[in-house]
Amino acid sequence: MSEIVKVALAGLGTVGGGVAKLLIEQSDILYNRTGKKIELIAVSDLDKSKVASLNLPNSVQYYDDALKMIDETTADIVVELIGGADGIAYKICQKALAAGKNFVTANKAMIAHHGNEMAKMAEQSGSEIGFEASVAGGIPIIKSVREGLIGNKINEVYGILNGTCNYILTVMRETGKPFDEVLADAQKLGYAEQDPSFDIDGIDTAHKISILGSLAFSMPIDFDSLSIEGIRHISALDIAFSEELGMRIKLLGVGRKTEKGVSLNVYPCMIPQTSEIAHVDGVFNAVVTEGDFVGHSMFVGRGAGERPTASAVVSDIADIAQNRSVPMFNIRKGTLSELQKISLSERCGEYYVRFEVIDQPGVVADIARILGKEGVSISSMIQRGKTGKTVPLMMTLHEAVEAKVQKALNEIEQLSTVTAKPCMIRIERL
Repeated sequence: MSEIVKVALAGLGTVGGGVAKLLIEQSDILYNRTGKKIELIAVSDLDKSKVASLNLPNSVQYYDDALKMIDETTADIVVELIGGADGIAYKICQKALAAGKNFVTANKAMIAHHGNEMAKMAEQSGSEIGFEASVAGGIPIIKSVREGLIGNKINEVYGILNGTCNYILTVMRETGKPFDEVLADAQKLGYAEQDPSFDIDGIDTAHKISILGSLAFSMPIDFDSLSIEGIRHISALDIAFSEELGMRIKLLGVGRKTEKGVSLNVYPCMIPQTSEIAHVDGVFNAVVTEGDFVGHSMFVGRGAGERPTASAVVSDIADIAQNRSVPMFNIRKGTLSELQKISLSERCGEYYVRFEVIDQPGVVADIARILGKEGVSISSMIQRGKTGKTVPLMMTLHEAVEAKVQKALNEIEQLSTVTAKPCMIRIERL
């Protein structure tokens, strides 16, 4: 690549604005460290007022049409920061790669749904794709997995990948407030969107763990095979009980590779307070990998925000400018291995369950009988207070196959003495 590397930027929202600022304000640092003059030559956004607010140099061309920007500029790298799995974002990606331009994005949804096609297009056109900012914001986890751990067979990758959920669970623990109240407060503070479903239902985390799983296990992305569960059903009681058990509740993306195949799932789980990741609180993210040579590695940092995410985007731009890029999934798409997917129903582990029951003799015996019929045994039990005629009943279960636990819970739910759908939370001894 020539001494001057030209960048065209689509999307001037929070992250896009941060990237523009960084490229301009840190231009001397970037030149000294890369030996290249990285020049922002064009930007695109439907709202032209954003350009004025960023105080960009007059040399930067403005477009209201990102596709036209790609056609009319001589950019070496096209950066897409609009978002969305499809629509204009994916069109920008396709057009840039078809034109032989390098492509950088923070768009985890697009990669989760179209990453395999993107990798194939890049290989055909000889282009590079950078997507460091798509997972865990400012944490350099993509680079770490693709480059720092390149000599390892990774058998496990898991993490806190959504700051909104981690913030909500942290505040629930610290204040004892219910989920709905903490969510409303998080929306007022700007930590949660007005429509928070993408975050609290686990979709955002699923996009990210599908990307990490592909990189870690050298397999094509298969987003549709993931089991996804969010945190809407987590109550203040569950938080309190977890503390009593010496546990913390975290929403995790979990990927594991065994001789039987690969499991990739998203769910809230109880983890021991002795675990490092149990103490990653607030809006912070954390990712843990287990490699056969390096062993246990943990990466912690801010998972979102203008400056951390912009930092990750520009790291990709700098790598491409120096011809330091690697294939999108670390090896060419044609050599990725299709691996057997292990269903969450096959999971064998411990469980926490909470029932809302009528306070009368025989209730515990009925529940224990149904669990026992499925070969599921009780490890511990706690009962607290009364809510009218009902009481919350908490149990932890010894290791069992999830399909058996679910079958028992479905039957228990039908008991006349059980007044609400049972809550189940997996226990992970991380």
